[in-house]
Amino acid sequence: MRSSRMWAAAAAAAMLGVAGCGGADSEEGGSGGSAAKKGEAPKTVPGFDGNKIRVGALSPLSGPVAVIGKPLTNGNQIFFDALNKRGGIAGKYKVKLVQEDTQYKPDVAVQRYNRLKNDVVAFTQILGTPSVLAVLPQLKRDKIIGAPASLDAFWVREPNLLPVGGPYQGQAINGLDYYVKNGGEGKRICSLSQDDAYGEAGKEGVDFAAEKLAFKLASAQKFKQADKDVTGQIQALAKAKCDAVFLTSLPSDSGTIWGTAAKLGFAPRWIGQSPSWIDELGASPLKEYLAKTVWIVAEGTEWGDDSVAGMKQMVADVERFDPKQDPDYYFSFGYVQGKAMAAVLEKAVELGDLSHEGVLKASEELGEVAFDGLFGDYTYGAPEERKPPTQSTIFKVDAAKPYALGTLEKDYESDAVKDFEYKAR
Repeated sequence: MRSSRMWAAAAAAAMLGVAGCGGADSEEGGSGGSAAKKGEAPKTVPGFDGNKIRVGALSPLSGPVAVIGKPLTNGNQIFFDALNKRGGIAGKYKVKLVQEDTQYKPDVAVQRYNRLKNDVVAFTQILGTPSVLAVLPQLKRDKIIGAPASLDAFWVREPNLLPVGGPYQGQAINGLDYYVKNGGEGKRICSLSQDDAYGEAGKEGVDFAAEKLAFKLASAQKFKQADKDVTGQIQALAKAKCDAVFLTSLPSDSGTIWGTAAKLGFAPRWIGQSPSWIDELGASPLKEYLAKTVWIVAEGTEWGDDSVAGMKQMVADVERFDPKQDPDYYFSFGYVQGKAMAAVLEKAVELGDLSHEGVLKASEELGEVAFDGLFGDYTYGAPEERKPPTQSTIFKVDAAKPYALGTLEKDYESDAVKDFEYKAR
């Protein structure tokens, strides 16, 4: 997998020199039958044949965002492989992951959703904020639950979504709080964000942090995804004399951005939202610049940290089922998603209903799901009762570490992040 993603490092080096068709479920498949009862074996429904449970993954498996989609989807797969080896859901129902390539295009995501929806009980992954927003009306119409591979705070209160992890807004709040309280007080703080819903999520956190920490943004710049020329934005940040820049980007754009900054001699403290990083950047010609300037705000711990129970188990599962998988925190995200979906499916089996509506109902009867230190624990249940984790790990670039990140501060939780309110749009 590493070799298929090396283009990201090469790009960094180069910089140095909606609608879909299909209706709602049929009466036969939509409810699982009115006779479904707690404790009874679930009836066959679309996505469940009495023996195997099928779940869908809508992910960019080609194109520039495949560097995230491929390892993340493999994280889904390895979790279910390990679960199946132990017997499956309720010890007897194996899980089949059905994958579709969205190319990180919202219209394609909707098409692929409609292709799969009547053949799965739920979607264990929908990658990308724009794709989640495109598919969400379909999920609501069809009464299906999907797990966003995205961390927008909006997902917390949305009943048809099964989020994991601390939201992007919280990453920005915690990252900037850490900066201000560790030498950044009184410094000029700026932002650079992708010009879409994903970028807006990070910027919302930046704005909230600015209000709570009493600083004014010196400059707020935006860029288009896959834009190969960000010279204007970098020059604007340099002109504003930014000491720190909070970056909301994807890895391919991060290489372009940091490559341009290094070329122009602009070296602020970069604080990157979690999807801005990929390990190849730490081995690229930019590695010395990145080691001096970049922090990444994410969650959990370093790959191979056997003091963390979840990491120890995940690494053991990788060694058993796919030893060629490189250390990758997007893989960890997908593995965590698998764990969340398994908890919902266990509850659905307990309630005797694996229909779309049955799985959706099961999600609202979950309590806290523990992720054993891979991510923060998440309290589910009715949307208004959900409580996402509020801690973030601040990483520094360290080429000697797995995925080229070393821990600067683990499980950092600011006072400001506790005041952020999760609202439905």
